[in-house]
Amino acid sequence: MTRGRNDLGELQARLGYRFRDADLLGEALTHSSAGSRRDNQRLEFLGDALLNFTVAFLLHRERPDWQEGAMSKLRGVLVRTDALHAWALDLGLDAALRAAHPRKAPPMGPKPLADALEALLAAVYLDALAGGEDGTLPVRTLVEARFMESIRQAQPESWTRTDPKTHLQETAARLGLPAPVYDQIGLAGPGHAPRFTMRVSVGTVSAEAEGPTRKGAEGDAARQLLTRLGNPTQA
Repeated sequence: MTRGRNDLGELQARLGYRFRDADLLGEALTHSSAGSRRDNQRLEFLGDALLNFTVAFLLHRERPDWQEGAMSKLRGVLVRTDALHAWALDLGLDAALRAAHPRKAPPMGPKPLADALEALLAAVYLDALAGGEDGTLPVRTLVEARFMESIRQAQPESWTRTDPKTHLQETAARLGLPAPVYDQIGLAGPGHAPRFTMRVSVGTVSAEAEGPTRKGAEGDAARQLLTRLGNPTQA
């Protein structure tokens, strides 16, 4: 078995879904830069709608005490690019994308990986539908596994109360984890337009982000790590 097939097999194992139609999976992993007639943009369009609907359904079901405004805020937090990017990395979607583009690696920033994740959800939906199943069920299973804890535990008043770095520090203390540690791991670009890459670690869990300022990159990294810890923030 080739390395590429191994990567795709590992992706399906982490996903907990085995594709009947391997071409659908391949399409979900085909970035537009590959120049293919069947890239993942159409699937991403469908996946974005599926994800928003599924999160809305779960919020409506799980939080009967919330009004529309609170549900909209949390949905916006959960489907942010950085939250989807973190999910994509946890699935190993970056390795799967490299395997699908052996000649030229596709863009690996937060947006392309988030888009690929949405395309993957659409591919799961269509694959299940073609097999005679309700395609929304496996998608719901995936979204529940990722976001249910956040949906059940989120408190609307905390979303704008603090900045992400303070929120992360408070969350780490509440969970009995070490205090966050920030490190600069990269600096690129000219002096007048630098790009800082920062890493934040809480124990063995970490996240990275890039930005034009150290403070901004630290905040984005903290926001990603909060999502991984099940405590999203909109700050």
